Amino acid sequence: MSNRKNVVVIPGDDAAPEAMHPTIDLLKELALDIDFEFPPYGDDAVESHGTGFPDETRAAIDAADATLFGAGSKNSTEIVRYLRWGKGTYANVRPARWVPGCNSPLANPENIDLVILRENLEDLALGIGGDLEELYPLGLSSGRAKSTLQDVAEAYGGGKYAIKVITEGGTERIVRYAFELARERKAAGKRGKVTCGTKHNLIPQPDGLFLEVSNRIAPDYPDIEYENWIIDDFARRLIAEPQEFDVVVLPSLYGDIFSDAAGGLIGGLGLCPSGCYGEDYAYFEPIHGTAPDIMGQNIINPTATIRTATMMLRHLGYGETADRVDSAIDKVYQDGDRLTPEQGGTASTTQFCEAILERLRE
Repeated sequence: MSNRKNVVVIPGDDAAPEAMHPTIDLLKELALDIDFEFPPYGDDAVESHGTGFPDETRAAIDAADATLFGAGSKNSTEIVRYLRWGKGTYANVRPARWVPGCNSPLANPENIDLVILRENLEDLALGIGGDLEELYPLGLSSGRAKSTLQDVAEAYGGGKYAIKVITEGGTERIVRYAFELARERKAAGKRGKVTCGTKHNLIPQPDGLFLEVSNRIAPDYPDIEYENWIIDDFARRLIAEPQEFDVVVLPSLYGDIFSDAAGGLIGGLGLCPSGCYGEDYAYFEPIHGTAPDIMGQNIINPTATIRTATMMLRHLGYGETADRVDSAIDKVYQDGDRLTPEQGGTASTTQFCEAILERLRE
C-alpha cells in the first residue's frame, strides 16, 4: 500500500499565486511522497465551468489528504466556505513567532512565540443577520436603554443586526484543543499556558458561556497554566507584554482581529501562517489577504505561505522536514541580505525563495 499523500493546491487570487507557486516548487525540491493537484477554481473556473467551485474541485478536496489554499477573494471564496463549514475545520491555529531579522515595530520583540487559536465556525462568522424590522415581532427590549428594539430603531431610522452564536459544544472542543496544543508546546519546551479572552462583562450571554466553559475545562489540565482576561485588557497586554502569552483561545471574531494584531507585533501579516483543523480534515491558508496592489511585481513576501506549508507538512507526518524548512527561513532572516521590501529589503519573491533553497542544500 502506497504512503504517498495527495494535496490539493488552490493558489489564490491577485498576488497570492506569486507566493504559492514558488512554495510548491520548494516543496517539490524536498522529494517528499506528496502529489500536488491543481483543480480549477475562481475566475478561470467561472469561464470554463460556469462556477468558481466546480464539482471536480470539490471531489478533489474530498479525496485529498489536505488542501493548501492561497489567499482568496471573489469567486474562490466559496471554496473557503466549503473547507470551513463543509469539512468542519473548527480549530484555526494562527502562530506568531518573531525571529531575528523580522521587521518588528517593537523595541524588544525577542521571545514572542504565541498561538492565537480562533474558533472557526461560530460567533459572527456564521453570517446571520438582516434588517432590524425582521426582529420586531419578537418584542425584544434593552434593559440598558430601557426601550424596545423597535423604539430604538424607529428613533434612529432603522438599521441592521447580526447574531453572535456561541454553543457549549463548539466552545468545549476549541478549548480542549487549546489545552492539548499547550501540552504539545510544553513538551517541546514552550511555556504551557492557555489564555482565554472574552467580553463577558458587556455580552454576558454568548461570551459569558465561552468563559464559563473555559473555566470549567481548565481544571482538567492541572499541568497547564490558565488565565482569562476581558478582551479589552487582553488587547493591552498583547501589546505591552506579548512574551507572556503561549496559546490564546478566542471566539471567531476576536481571533480574527487579534491574530492580525499579533502579526503586526512580529513584523507583518506576510510572516503569519495558519492551519484549520477538524475531526478528519485540515486545510492550510496564510492569514494575509490577496495583495492586489502588488500583483505582478514579484515582491510579495512568501514567508506566510511557506510556513503555512510547513504546518501542513507536520500534519502529513513530515515534522522533521518542516523543522528544516522553518530553520532555513529563520537563517535567511538572520542573514538579512535577501528580504522582501516590506521587511526592509530589496529582494524579489523569487530571490527570497532561492535563499531558502540554498540554506536547505547546505
